[in-house]
Amino acid sequence: MKWVALSLAGPTLWAVVFVAVYALHGVACAGQPPAESLAPETLGTGARMGLIAVCVLGLLGHVVLLRALPAGPALSQYMPRAGAWIGLGATAFTLFPALMITSC
Repeated sequence: MKWVALSLAGPTLWAVVFVAVYALHGVACAGQPPAESLAPETLGTGARMGLIAVCVLGLLGHVVLLRALPAGPALSQYMPRAGAWIGLGATAFTLFPALMITSC
């Protein structure tokens, strides 16, 4: 049953990084004064650097997880690695828009 928990490590790490990035984005946008015009507020350089740092740390966490899991053809070795690859792909795919967002 240990391999089942290890299989969920990648998606769990994705969920933690996803929540952290979008929460940081929300906090950065909430800290700005309300706009007087219809133009959208832009994220500051510090907020963008914070978003990028959290994303990079999350991706590095996935790489460390992949390196730590054993490789092999058995189901107990294949499934945790598959979960880690799924988490890595989900992190890269779902956080890409947050890195490209320039407005709140």
